[in-house]
Amino acid sequence: MGQRKAPKDGDRKVGRRALLIGGTAAAVGTAVLARDELARLWWRVPGVEKPRKEGEVDFAGARWVAASDANWRRADRPDDYGIDMVIIHVTQGSFASAVKVFQDPEHGAAAHYIVRKDGHITQMIRELDVAYHAGNRDYNERSIGIEHEGFVDRPQDLTDEMYEASARLTARICARYDIPVDREHIIGHVEVPGTDHTDPGEHWDWDRYMKLVREASTAKA
Repeated sequence: MGQRKAPKDGDRKVGRRALLIGGTAAAVGTAVLARDELARLWWRVPGVEKPRKEGEVDFAGARWVAASDANWRRADRPDDYGIDMVIIHVTQGSFASAVKVFQDPEHGAAAHYIVRKDGHITQMIRELDVAYHAGNRDYNERSIGIEHEGFVDRPQDLTDEMYEASARLTARICARYDIPVDREHIIGHVEVPGTDHTDPGEHWDWDRYMKLVREASTAKA
């Protein structure tokens, strides 16, 4: 196709009124950005801490077991960091070993939830806080991490109970933060940029899992 001609008014001079309106809009935009940045910084000020109840969980039926403070960062999500993603992991070990390492301050990582083979769900970090689970700071700040007990090379570890419980959990998270139920927003750890992890592995049935999440999302409360 040939080159399109510029519109006749393409080089029209901008009037003083337009400049004033544009300047006002820019000032408002700057103020909004400054407010958002202050909201993020507020919860990092020493001595400032959002009120929270000890042992409180974000998903009904989950059991609370606290991860080490060294494996996550206090925040006020989604007010300071928007949440638009769920990241699926596999522990590469037993449920007990995953809990143990998430409580180890030397480990340097932990997820918000662990789903056991029998469908039991343990929460170790509040959703409002940033868990060190993705190996990517940006993804950590915008996501919820869900670990699943088992090994990536053992399909028998991925039980019906686990899929169903995890799908209900993910559906609830998506509803709470208005996250689209699709593969752009529900991803595997392997899909995080810069990671060297392969979980949840080739045996994780994404078609089955997404179908279960959609069903849980539309089910009546």
